[in-house]
Amino acid sequence: MSENSTTPATATPEPDAPEAVSSVAAQPADSPQRRGGPMFPDGTGPAADPAGSHHERRIRSFQPRRSRVSPSQADALRRLWPTWGRDIDGLSRIDLDAFFDGLPVVLEIGFGMGEATAQMAAADPATGILACDVHTPGQGNLLGLAERNGLSNVRVVNGDAIILLREMLAPASLAGLRVFFPDPWPKKRHHKRRLIQPEFLALATSRLAPGALVHCATDWEPYAEQMLEVLSAEPTLENLHSGYAPRPDFRPLTKFEGQGLEKGHVVHDLLFRRREEPGAPAA
Repeated sequence: MSENSTTPATATPEPDAPEAVSSVAAQPADSPQRRGGPMFPDGTGPAADPAGSHHERRIRSFQPRRSRVSPSQADALRRLWPTWGRDIDGLSRIDLDAFFDGLPVVLEIGFGMGEATAQMAAADPATGILACDVHTPGQGNLLGLAERNGLSNVRVVNGDAIILLREMLAPASLAGLRVFFPDPWPKKRHHKRRLIQPEFLALATSRLAPGALVHCATDWEPYAEQMLEVLSAEPTLENLHSGYAPRPDFRPLTKFEGQGLEKGHVVHDLLFRRREEPGAPAA
């Protein structure tokens, strides 16, 4: 589902380090991009590089995913982005109460085309989902799904998840965190790009309210082992199971997961909870 967010590594990107891209290539010949202009020149849709030069450049855990934005996706973005979307520019805090009309909010980092996100939103309308990705077609698809299914509890944010967590969300403001099928970066020299790292988790858990649920899933066995090790070592979290969790009924089967299962991959879920005791570390 994901492959979109960033690790909190502090080194300067290497020559092969991908950049955050939310605009698209492979557009029709008469599209704004093929003519050299932005897809949303009036500012009513996701920006190609919302944080610009405001923040330092880091090794990123996502790679550009360029594909064609369909007319229906572009239409959904133009109509719904001003109300249900926001760029991650790192310049101001998001008022989650105002953005979600007072609902408790779960942050989902990486949602692909948004089908599973929409299903979870429909199954739990009392919880807001702040869905973070850089994939423009997926952003448009999710907004379209939310509109067609009457889902008022979905909001889409575009850009770097680290900047979102660090600069734009208040401490203890989230009711949960979901990271489903992030890019496993299987080559050893790329492991530093994996999202689930101690530094990322320390930042993310500082934005979780006591009792908040952290739910990760992957079909890449070595990454599952790393996730379990990193999550278990985070002092503000407690594992709800002994090791990996049984696959919860509330997590829909995604297209990405189905493809992995067809290849014989084993999917691991991990369910941890933010500890309740006062004085737990928070940024």
